Amino acid sequence: MTIKNYEEVDVYPLDDDLRDEILRKQIECTFIWGPKTGWPVGVLMTYVWRDGRFWVTATSQRKRIAAIRRDPRVSVVVSSHGTDLGPAKGITAKGRAIIHEDQETKDWFYPLCAAANVPVEGKLRNAFEQMLHSERRLVIEVVPEKWITFDAGKMMVDSMAAWKDMGLLD
Repeated sequence: MTIKNYEEVDVYPLDDDLRDEILRKQIECTFIWGPKTGWPVGVLMTYVWRDGRFWVTATSQRKRIAAIRRDPRVSVVVSSHGTDLGPAKGITAKGRAIIHEDQETKDWFYPLCAAANVPVEGKLRNAFEQMLHSERRLVIEVVPEKWITFDAGKMMVDSMAAWKDMGLLD
């Protein structure tokens, strides 16, 4: 495809297999929810990608928990930046959050969360995991319902062809 401008970049989505690879390799996301005020709010969080869902943790006194209980619609944004896949690949998932307070979920999630935050096994990872075991901590599962993705690599291929057609490249 030859392009003339960057008005319609939604023609450059990530392929599903690349999207899934980014989600497996990345550990950090922006978690976004809608508070009572109506102004969307987002924070950086570590996530675990498991069974086609995002899993994050917070404590029950966080404002996002009350907001999710009121309205479970959230978004999660992930970038490929910092992975071996390079920058400029973006993923937004619109989904619904489910709050888990049961011990069974915490038991499998906390070790995975600790491993994401402390990649080397040992005392530090164990200490991190132990700190997750607190009275008010819970786990949030986000079930994606809609994907919005972007692959700047695809756009650059078309850009190079357009620049060549314009005589800007040899």
